[in-house]
Amino acid sequence: MSNQPTATQIVQPVRTDAYLDTLQMFTGVALILFMWSHMILVASVNLGPGVMNAIANFLEETYLAQTGGPLIALIFLVHFVLAARKIPFRAKEQKMMWEHSVRFNHLDTWLWNVQAITAMIILIMGSVHMWTVLTNLPISAAKSAARVQTGWWLLFYIILLPMIELHVGIGFYRIGVKWGWITRSNRKGLKRFENKLTLVFVTIGLITLFTLYFIINPA
Repeated sequence: MSNQPTATQIVQPVRTDAYLDTLQMFTGVALILFMWSHMILVASVNLGPGVMNAIANFLEETYLAQTGGPLIALIFLVHFVLAARKIPFRAKEQKMMWEHSVRFNHLDTWLWNVQAITAMIILIMGSVHMWTVLTNLPISAAKSAARVQTGWWLLFYIILLPMIELHVGIGFYRIGVKWGWITRSNRKGLKRFENKLTLVFVTIGLITLFTLYFIINPA
């Protein structure tokens, strides 16, 4: 009797992987949109504490903060679990991946490595940030400033900020490549656009941290 897998047995795992990849894409897009929205909310403090507080109050009064926060945390967890299927966790696998990356020396392969590394950093630091914010609602400019001005939080966010923006930018680019929106003809132009967009958001984030640390009075 033959032990060769049947066509159905071969197709089923491929179909399942396709469904999981699609779900990973949707959760990734949701997180990208959330991060851009989150950046706009926090950066509004640069226009004055009252602007940020007004937006935060709207989120509180409409219960978007109370319901949206846990929902984003759930999407964050689901996205990591889905992405973790392809991340090498064993030392042998990591060594093999590094050797392949060096041998191929292809930009998109290196971008995948950066995305995998930033994912692990964001998993830890992002979880700490979400827990700290969600357990200290409502959000306000004074609370945000007090946190940034206390202990190691400023350094924490200086590290977390570029990790998030790199991960989001590369994720946006790789989704486009994987699903055919970014092709050989427009890849270079869109890659430059993604780099500029990442730089813009990192700059906005650094300006916001400067404002929270030096300008806003937490009292």
